[in-house]
Amino acid sequence: MNAIENPLVTAYLAAVERETAVLPVDRRAELLADLREHIEVSETDDEDRLRQVLAELGDPRTVAASALAEEPPVPATAPAAPATAPAAPAGHGTRTRLTVGLLAGAGILVLLNSYVGTLALIAGLVLLWTSGHWGTRPKVIATAACAAVPVALLLGAFLLAGGRLGAVELLVIAATSLLVPILGAVALLRAARR
Repeated sequence: MNAIENPLVTAYLAAVERETAVLPVDRRAELLADLREHIEVSETDDEDRLRQVLAELGDPRTVAASALAEEPPVPATAPAAPATAPAAPAGHGTRTRLTVGLLAGAGILVLLNSYVGTLALIAGLVLLWTSGHWGTRPKVIATAACAAVPVALLLGAFLLAGGRLGAVELLVIAATSLLVPILGAVALLRAARR
């Protein structure tokens, strides 16, 4: 049996390989080849002499530390961006509830007090469009649904002033002012859950 096949040498080289795992593969292979060559050059089968050769090479940790010290410094990489915290369950955030509530209630608020209703509508739309929670399509649908309230009221006021509006038309305008924003809010909630 030659020196390289000896269990002492095999264990020694395996320990050096483990300790140098952070070295580039080619550099580690070169180091292990150099160690094997040094051991082979000793041309000994005597276990005592083999132990002495391995001791002269040094402890595997010392050999690894020397090899690592000879390596050029690895360029520092930018720290990885921290993982973003998972979003709160869709549709459950305070901002989401506030946005949906303002948009759903805008219709009735406009009917009760046009100033308060208009402010609620504007606030809801601002919250909606500045939120990253929804995509463009749900935002457009909700905006169109909520914009139906002032359009219906303006149309109703115009027709009422012309004397062309009766009780049924007023009920249709009131129902539109209440239901369409609620439908828009429901669409937002569904989009938030996806």
